[in-house]
Amino acid sequence: MQTSAVPDLAHTHARPRHWLATATAMAGVVVLAGLVQPEPATASLAGTRPAAPAPDAPAPDAATATYPLACAGAPTTVARTATGDLDGDGRPETVAAAHCEAGSGTPPHGLYVLTRGRGGGTGARVVATLVYPADSVGVGHLAVRDGVVTATLLGYSSPDVPRCCPDERETANWRWTGGAFLRTAGTLSQ
Repeated sequence: MQTSAVPDLAHTHARPRHWLATATAMAGVVVLAGLVQPEPATASLAGTRPAAPAPDAPAPDAATATYPLACAGAPTTVARTATGDLDGDGRPETVAAAHCEAGSGTPPHGLYVLTRGRGGGTGARVVATLVYPADSVGVGHLAVRDGVVTATLLGYSSPDVPRCCPDERETANWRWTGGAFLRTAGTLSQ
């Protein structure tokens, strides 16, 4: 009978708990990588300055944007818009509350920030989503003032409330800070 020169080490046998620990650690790394993003590129040729915005450049036209809405073939509707310079670059952006057309009830809105499309002939493009349709809220009042987006969000206190008649209201504000829109809000009230 031969004896092994290497002892049988218990830690060299993979068990389910080892795979679970490895999967958990990898998931943590993936989540952390998704949260940590590099700053936007700001490089330019030496001695050049960014082009100044055209005086009185028009705000992006909300009707020309393609919105990330799942409407199952139904058209989209832009319910409200507001314009203003949100990022301080001297060019106005448009904030649009859009939803799928519905035969009845009040479909949830998405609230989107639009910039002018790339190139001369392209429509507006969505660059940020402030409210997702999955949040199941409507947008009442919408305004942009001094770089702050203000919206009245209309919601429902329970699934029993008819979708025609929101019974909760919240005023939310967003400001472009550090490369992202940061939201400040009150609480929904009846």
